[in-house]
Amino acid sequence: MKPFRANMLVCAGTGCVSNKSFKVKLALEQEIKRRGLEDEVLVAATGCQGFCERGPLVIHWPDGIFYQRVSEEEIPMLVTEHLIKGRPYKNLMYAPGAAEAPIPKLADIDFFKYQRLIVLRNRGIIDPELIDDYISNDGYMALHKALTDMTPEGVIDEITMSGLRGRGGAGFLTGFKWGICSKARDQEKFIVCNADEGDPGAFMDRSVLEADPHAVIEGMALGAYAIGAQTGYVYVRDEYPLACQRITRAIRQAEEYGLLGDRIFDTDFSFNIKVVRGAGAFVCGEETALMASIEGRMGKPRQRPPFPAQKGLWGHPTNINNVETWANVPLIIMRGADWYASIGTEKSKGTKIFSLVGKVNNTGLVEVPMGISLRKLVFDIGGGIIGGKELKAVQTGGPSGGMIPKELIDLPVDYEKLAEAGSIMGSGGLIVMDETDCMVDIAKYFLAFTTDESCGKCTPCRVGTKAMWNILDDITRGRGKKGDIELLKEVAVNVKNLSLCGLGQTAPNPVLTMIRYFKDELEAHIKERKCPTNKCTKIAPAPCQKACPIGMDVPTYVALIAERKLDEALEVIRWDNPLPAICGRVCPHGCEYECKRGTIDTPISICSLKRFVVDYQRARGADIIPRKEAHGREKVAIIGSGPAGLTVAHDLALWGYAVTIFEALPEAGGMLRAGIPGYRLPRDILDIEIDVIKKLGVEIKTNSSVGANAIPLDDLKKQFSAVFLSVGAHKGLKLGIPGEDNFEGILDCITFLRGVNIDKNMNKPGGKVAVIGGGNAAMDAARTAVRLGCEEVNVIYRRSHAEMPADPSEIESAIEEGIKINYLVQPTKVIGDKGMVTGIECVRTELGEPDLSGRRRPVPVKGSEFMVNCDVVIPAISQAPDLGFLAKGHGFKTTRWSTFEVNPETTSIQGVFAGGDAVSGPATVIEAIAAGQRAAVSIHNYLRKGEDHRDYRIPRSYKKMPQVSLSNEEQSSLRRPEMPHIPVAERKGTFGEVALGFTLEAAVNEAKRCLRCDLE
Repeated sequence: MKPFRANMLVCAGTGCVSNKSFKVKLALEQEIKRRGLEDEVLVAATGCQGFCERGPLVIHWPDGIFYQRVSEEEIPMLVTEHLIKGRPYKNLMYAPGAAEAPIPKLADIDFFKYQRLIVLRNRGIIDPELIDDYISNDGYMALHKALTDMTPEGVIDEITMSGLRGRGGAGFLTGFKWGICSKARDQEKFIVCNADEGDPGAFMDRSVLEADPHAVIEGMALGAYAIGAQTGYVYVRDEYPLACQRITRAIRQAEEYGLLGDRIFDTDFSFNIKVVRGAGAFVCGEETALMASIEGRMGKPRQRPPFPAQKGLWGHPTNINNVETWANVPLIIMRGADWYASIGTEKSKGTKIFSLVGKVNNTGLVEVPMGISLRKLVFDIGGGIIGGKELKAVQTGGPSGGMIPKELIDLPVDYEKLAEAGSIMGSGGLIVMDETDCMVDIAKYFLAFTTDESCGKCTPCRVGTKAMWNILDDITRGRGKKGDIELLKEVAVNVKNLSLCGLGQTAPNPVLTMIRYFKDELEAHIKERKCPTNKCTKIAPAPCQKACPIGMDVPTYVALIAERKLDEALEVIRWDNPLPAICGRVCPHGCEYECKRGTIDTPISICSLKRFVVDYQRARGADIIPRKEAHGREKVAIIGSGPAGLTVAHDLALWGYAVTIFEALPEAGGMLRAGIPGYRLPRDILDIEIDVIKKLGVEIKTNSSVGANAIPLDDLKKQFSAVFLSVGAHKGLKLGIPGEDNFEGILDCITFLRGVNIDKNMNKPGGKVAVIGGGNAAMDAARTAVRLGCEEVNVIYRRSHAEMPADPSEIESAIEEGIKINYLVQPTKVIGDKGMVTGIECVRTELGEPDLSGRRRPVPVKGSEFMVNCDVVIPAISQAPDLGFLAKGHGFKTTRWSTFEVNPETTSIQGVFAGGDAVSGPATVIEAIAAGQRAAVSIHNYLRKGEDHRDYRIPRSYKKMPQVSLSNEEQSSLRRPEMPHIPVAERKGTFGEVALGFTLEAAVNEAKRCLRCDLE
């Protein structure tokens, strides 16, 4: 063969072909010829190179330079730079992130460097349509070795000792299976390659057939020799035209070379292979249905035994393995059983190919050792979750696999461990899901697939899968009811145990794992008529309402504002929200992120409109006190007057209960008063909101601590019919760095803010202040320090601006007020002199691999240490509830985060409930209100003992309002109004409210922009 100084290998797998890789190859050939390099540089097509998401792919050998997303337009520069000037072309190199340097070599890219290639050993280095390329890489040497040096029994022994298990899903020991077939007393036997692969998102077998068809042929020939078969069939779905084309061509080439046919290698062994194209029925992946299809009958499973190895095709012994299994065989025979058995785990040997797809940055085909962790697959090879979102689950095994939660991310991937987790290996589909995915909807989706693909032969599968789908459909449409979960599980178990074939036996896996790991999400759909991820579009009227933790009827009150019916708008708001003026100021307004208007220009100012209505009506003396109901006269004690406690008090008082709140602080409001500065939440607004709740008959006792050294909790349990614990997250967490406990001048964020907001004992803390953290609490502390007169305020945050969890408007305001935000900086040591803080030692960081939250871990940069001079350090990294009030031997089950374990709001002590920060840890005000509403229902149902049962608050439309009619001129003139603020120069030294609120005209015009998604 003519030598070349360089090879340009173009991926010709299906993914790259669909992205015009053949056109890239042609353009490359033409440009090389135009530049006179055709005798120096060879352009060749290869099979799938794996990194499908980055296609079209081109690899330069011998340098191993990896080029991705190559276009025809870039070819001239690629040829000029690399092939003529000898310098790799950076524009087409892979970079892990936009701000990171490109990685030239394939071997250094995380997606490739953690893989181990056995089945894919020829990936990207041979032309799958040239048998000579396969032979030049030791192709057919294993077949020659077996036919000339080994007995059939020896081949079977080698495969048995290797521990190779079938890669089609069941994981049955390949050598044992071959042994059964070889012992069958029948003159005619068959070998079958199952290439039907019909899992959504799976393309392992397809890619192997396309990339290395001769490996499959050689493996089948070895299997045929071992069991005594003369004929083999490759059953491949007709929907895979490239795979069909390449395996057919490879068979023809092998026949021409005498590697298939009569007397192979001049021995007595003869073997032929035929290709059978399936019609694409998923059930034909099941071996007995597959055989029926090959025989020309309808692809339906049959009862076993007899097993195919005893009675298969046309009644003769038949051995069936999938593509990946067959492709393993030649290398095992060449290198030996011990070599193969040294890879993987004790019971799962070798490697496994996965199609890594879903919400992951690097999608494609990967081959990894058995026993690799899901974490390594998702975060190291997969590059983490798209958009920095949080991992939620990984589904293995295709539509019949289970959904494994993020808590099991370190699970080793092998047959036994996946089965323990409720999933299966399957053929190797691996789908990554993020925080925006609804597990109920996902289970319904996969169940719809298996229901449609059921052959209908057996009743459990035909009827049971449809019954499960119907239950899930009702749940995702807001029609779920009590008992649905139990019924769903019962049906799933029966389908699993009673179905005839593997399709029905595994179809319930997504449902069962969803119930097992995501039951709270399922219960939210049923009890609250709410999809936590807002994916179930039929369960609430509009995206904004679905996004709201309490399901506020946003479309109705916005429509009423547009009609200037402000009294009615306030009534709708008050019906849903006991603290609307507070939420109108401090809510993170997730509803606006879901607003469809944002896809056109900007979202509706939902939060500010709520604030406007309450403030405007209150200024006119038109506030609304909700009407009380009369249900019970039992007394309920609430510990803590934060948003969760106030909400429980509000709802229970409305239902006729006598409620007393015990608050340890001198003023009511909990974290609303202690943690949120007055410039964001004025104290008069907080007082007015609390007064509304008092007018319902709620008694609030301040300076009333509950616990071991105050009012005993046991006494409250005797005096009250139920107790609700809503102690806020008042305990600031430490940085955990040297020097933190050695000097004066270190104040945790909550102590600092409380000193300003409640104790009134916090004057200017120092001249130079360093605030550590990136959330709203850090912004509150920094902006408060500015108002106290501190000359220099630094915020130190260890990640980048993109990862900063604080509200963007808070960050912007902090910068306006002169606060310096130091991104990618991590404190390492507090420095001091004479007992006082003088500075904080820091190190610069860079973003490394993502953690479970989806955010990339900050990694210290060696040699980048520097000092931030300051006389006060305020850690604002997080808070936790202070459970020190509990007496010894209290009997409550708590978590390692100092929160109560509840089910769902009931603690481990009968009659005692908990919610808000006491259960979730630090949360937003609106999340605390939602927790309070749930707890109020639980307490009511507990007190009523099943009578007069209440469901959780269900998001619904309270009043159907027509859409406002606007002229084209009006429609085009409407813009989201800017919120007026007091000037920056006037903010120092005062805690007056910064955001001033909308005028009536601004609010009405803004409300008119609403698209009224609820009317769709």
